[in-house]
Amino acid sequence: MSSSIQQEKQHAALEAVKLIKDHQVVGLGTGSTAVLAIHEIARLVREGLEIKGVPTSESTAALARELGIPLVDINSVDHIDITIDGADEFTRELHLIKGGGGALLREKIVAAKTRQEVIVADSSKYVEQLGKFKLPVEVIPFAANYVLQALRQLGGEGVVRGAPFITDEGNYIIDADFKRIADPVSLSIQLNNIVGVVEHGLFSGLAERVLMGEGNTVKVFLKQNSTFTL
Repeated sequence: MSSSIQQEKQHAALEAVKLIKDHQVVGLGTGSTAVLAIHEIARLVREGLEIKGVPTSESTAALARELGIPLVDINSVDHIDITIDGADEFTRELHLIKGGGGALLREKIVAAKTRQEVIVADSSKYVEQLGKFKLPVEVIPFAANYVLQALRQLGGEGVVRGAPFITDEGNYIIDADFKRIADPVSLSIQLNNIVGVVEHGLFSGLAERVLMGEGNTVKVFLKQNSTFTL
């Protein structure tokens, strides 16, 4: 990873953490940029910030415990105030592909329960149209071959990740190449209708904003009609 990309990740993460307030329930994302945010959150906790964290993966939970961030079970809270997470790709309309780190199921559950979903990214993650990054699809192992065939009928060539890679929930991930995804919302509906698909990495309508590091600055992409305030 180049130093400039790492710097952009850092800028975006630090800017996002500024949005956290005392006594909030905070979703803790998974991935390299989210890790930077978690380290900054931990620093603020050591300085007196009072929050409760909801991790999006076992690896994030382990890191948060190691850094001293108090955690809470997601089923014990009615909502999550703010989540800071990363993305593998995003568009100006805030359509996302997530799941490169294998945590897409928990990430989407946390996002669905979050009032303010904030995505942090470097400038390489911005695209005009999704699809350069292969779309992760989480499936139950029993259905893997069936889902591969169903994805092919939708125009996606998939392969089971790893040997295989096992998610925190004990599932497989298929990485599907759809080339360019012209209509993420429509594809999302089609994927949801495939028997055996647990979840997929298309996130549409969930992010409130994307903070993208760009050189030494941070560019903000807001959801249309957003009521998000600093």
